[in-house]
Amino acid sequence: MSRLGSVQQKIPCVFLTEVREEASRKRDGQVRRRSSRFDKLAGVATDTVNPLAVESDVHHALATEKLDGTCCYVTLYRGEPYLWARLDRKPTKQANKKFKKYQYFHKTCIGFTWNVEEDFRTVPESWIPARQVQYESGHPVPDKHGHIPGWVPVDSSNKQYCWHESVVDYDARAALVLRPHGEDDALLEIASVPLTELMEQTLELIGTNVNGNPYGLGSKKNPLHVLVRHGTLRIRNAPAVEYHQLRSWFQENDEGRVEGIVWHCNDGALIKIHRHHLGLKWPDGDTFLNSRPVVVQVDQFPSDSDTRKNLFSGLTGRRFSSVRDVRLEV
Repeated sequence: MSRLGSVQQKIPCVFLTEVREEASRKRDGQVRRRSSRFDKLAGVATDTVNPLAVESDVHHALATEKLDGTCCYVTLYRGEPYLWARLDRKPTKQANKKFKKYQYFHKTCIGFTWNVEEDFRTVPESWIPARQVQYESGHPVPDKHGHIPGWVPVDSSNKQYCWHESVVDYDARAALVLRPHGEDDALLEIASVPLTELMEQTLELIGTNVNGNPYGLGSKKNPLHVLVRHGTLRIRNAPAVEYHQLRSWFQENDEGRVEGIVWHCNDGALIKIHRHHLGLKWPDGDTFLNSRPVVVQVDQFPSDSDTRKNLFSGLTGRRFSSVRDVRLEV
């Protein structure tokens, strides 16, 4: 049985990728060079399975839905379980320009030398590097994209993370989670889950104000956001790890109406495929998540001191045809 991995680093594509030139979407006739080795949004997959995926036995891994949201993490802060938001430490504009120039001329990032103290932007004092980040001379080492993955705690002092804050109640020590309902993995549930049950796990925040809301959660007047633990939305009839079978599955199968697949391998490795790796659009019509029924099981969330509690009054125990149909009430 594959074990669920934690998303602490950027996940490699299941296929090897290559540099291609294609017309720019910005101006007709403009050509630009693209490569997923340096730009995660520009990957073009070949039909060759990545040796990293073969080494981790991806063919026998657990296939799960890749969700279109923002990554979060639950770990201790000031001695209490806390929700943390993803914040990668990135190079300054000048340092990034040097990095891109090196990549252009050498066709690789290998050999580029960073000065972590001078080349990177400052981060909040509470920032911590992600697990598995390597260190040299006491400093975290940037990944091949020139980023140092990390986390910052979500609290009311930073309005940038207000939508993260909406899914956690530190008084009740609980978070709002979308997950399978018991043994029936066809039925989902929105539930309040103790933060202690989510310790050292990564989750995806999805909802009204995240990435254009491809799942149709909530409304502008009454936004709705939830956390989904990585790996819990399993793909029941996953295709074989083969280029043409995967591409056909995304185009023709109901379960294929997802942003991508993340495989959780037995050795703890994570491997992914995104629709854009295969030249397919996202979002493209309705999503598979919106074909799955959901029941609301929200008790004592948020706490009594928070007026948002009224938004879930009357919804507990109700079943909806999809998360898109869950409408909070004022």
